[in-house]
Amino acid sequence: MKQVHQFKNNGYNIVLDVCSGSVHVVDDLVYDLIALYEKTPKEEVLQKLAAQYPAETAESIEEAYAAVQKLEADGRLFAEDTYENAVIDFKKRKTVVKALCLNVSHDCNLACRYCFAGQGEYHGDRALMSYEVGKQALDFLIENSGNRRNLEVDFFGGEPLMNFEVVKQLVAYGRQREKETGKNFRFTLTTNGILLDDEVIDFANRELKNVVLSIDGRRAVNDAMRPTRNGKGSYDIILPKYKHFKEKRKGEYYIRGTFTRKNTDFCEDVLSLIDEGFDVVSMEPVVAPPEEDYSLREEDIPTLLEQYDRLAAALVERAKAGKPVTFFHFMIDLSGGPCVYKRLSGCGSGTEYLAVTPWGDLYPCHQFVGDERFLLGDVWKGVQNTELVDEFKFNNVYAKDKCRDCFARFFCSGGCAANAFAFHGKILEAYDIGCELERKRVECALMMKAALAGVNGGNAVRKPEGCESEDVSGQEGGACEDTCEVTGGMPVC
Repeated sequence: MKQVHQFKNNGYNIVLDVCSGSVHVVDDLVYDLIALYEKTPKEEVLQKLAAQYPAETAESIEEAYAAVQKLEADGRLFAEDTYENAVIDFKKRKTVVKALCLNVSHDCNLACRYCFAGQGEYHGDRALMSYEVGKQALDFLIENSGNRRNLEVDFFGGEPLMNFEVVKQLVAYGRQREKETGKNFRFTLTTNGILLDDEVIDFANRELKNVVLSIDGRRAVNDAMRPTRNGKGSYDIILPKYKHFKEKRKGEYYIRGTFTRKNTDFCEDVLSLIDEGFDVVSMEPVVAPPEEDYSLREEDIPTLLEQYDRLAAALVERAKAGKPVTFFHFMIDLSGGPCVYKRLSGCGSGTEYLAVTPWGDLYPCHQFVGDERFLLGDVWKGVQNTELVDEFKFNNVYAKDKCRDCFARFFCSGGCAANAFAFHGKILEAYDIGCELERKRVECALMMKAALAGVNGGNAVRKPEGCESEDVSGQEGGACEDTCEVTGGMPVC
């Protein structure tokens, strides 16, 4: 199946050839030509375009048509989808565990209203993971990682810093096991910031590859959804700590927020965090039961889509001004990134990625923790519910009716299995609101590539109107292309 997705965003005409991964930025004539190309005879296309664009000569329209033909011949436009059978074969391979989410704390010092973990307790008992359980979890990961050398462990909760001594002990044990096994641990941590201090920061700089810092943006928004246990706001407690952390940080970090129906103008929250000095930001849509007053609803979608467009335009302007910001949902690697089969098969939850409770139970991911239907086994006996593993193993975009024909499938990988189950009762589904938002995020990300990345090489089709420079590098004076192609192709294992 061939698939081309065309859209306009912030003044750019963009054509995504879905199955080749090629992205083209074109003028109005070529944009309309491509829309007609496949289903309309050539002479009719030329006649329609001549009538629609009277200022164009017959020769220039013919040249544009020939350029589109060349892109098709080169496999960069109207490419066939050759991946469906291949991804099924890919999923049949023997999988190894490469990442663990260690729930070192089923307790929290905040009372976030939207917390899927029931304020850190996962709708069960409060508990802290012992060193012995965590140690066994790391051994389980090593023993089930096959030949994979690089392994990932995220310290999660609840609030993991409520069990900081065990976190330190487990990292020390991991470093010891690295020397014994030749493995390499990439440790990360997600925190609400309440217990963040210089000791934690120094430890993070020595040992943690990435640290995720949770805050929801503006003071009023954050404090409404992320109060302390005594009902007071957390913003004034954590913001100074986060600023101090960023000043001292030697390594990766993320400021991560959640937006809800209470702040559908979430662009302002992202920009407020940027204005506070943070340059790596994520803002996630809440996923909550429809009866909650803060849950996102279908009628909110137009507003949310407009917010993503506004945010993308604002980030482009900041980048042009020499102040670039990384926004997690606008990150797209058009020249590399995961191979196409990984893109089609998702995050690896239930197979390559597992969550561990304080008691050592194994679940497909942290969002399934506490639901006994998804209990896979434990860190001592290993994975025993192999039937459930197989269900997750064959979870890919071609197994989901809503994903098979979606233009964003190579970028979103079918979405979150936990969200699909929460709204539809099965993992081989897709969360509809999430899909709408993801499609818009992909479009915004591609627009930003067009605006800032520039093009060096590619097949010249027609210079889009407004281009003032042949050399577009994303620096001052750039932001438009003299060629059609932004990139082409996807990595294949």
